[in-house]
Amino acid sequence: MREYSCGLDAAIDVVGGKWKPLILWALHAHGPCRFGELRRLVSGITEKMLIQQLRQMEADGLVHREVYRQVPPRVDYSMTDYGASLNTALLPLGEWGERNMARIESRERG
Repeated sequence: MREYSCGLDAAIDVVGGKWKPLILWALHAHGPCRFGELRRLVSGITEKMLIQQLRQMEADGLVHREVYRQVPPRVDYSMTDYGASLNTALLPLGEWGERNMARIESRERG
C-alpha cells in the first residue's frame, strides 16, 4: 500500500496521465457510452490505450462497465459516483485551461 505525501499526490495517482480526465469528461458530457463512441469522443486516443485506461479506471472505481448478454455483445461504460466526484474536482482545472488556452498554445509554438 502506497503512502501519499498530500491529497494532491493521491488525486494525481488516480487521475494521472492525459487520457483519464478526457474519458471522464466524455462520460460526463455524453452519459453512458459504448467503446466505439468513447474512442470517437476522446480525440487522438488509440484503441489499445483506451482499453488500458478503461481497465484502470474500472479497477479504481471511477468507471462502471455494463455487459449486456445479447448478440452481438454490447458493453456500456458509465461514470460512477466516485468518478463524478473526481470530475467535479477537475472542473476548475478545465475552466482555468479554457481561460489560458491561447497563452498555453502560444507557449508551445514559441
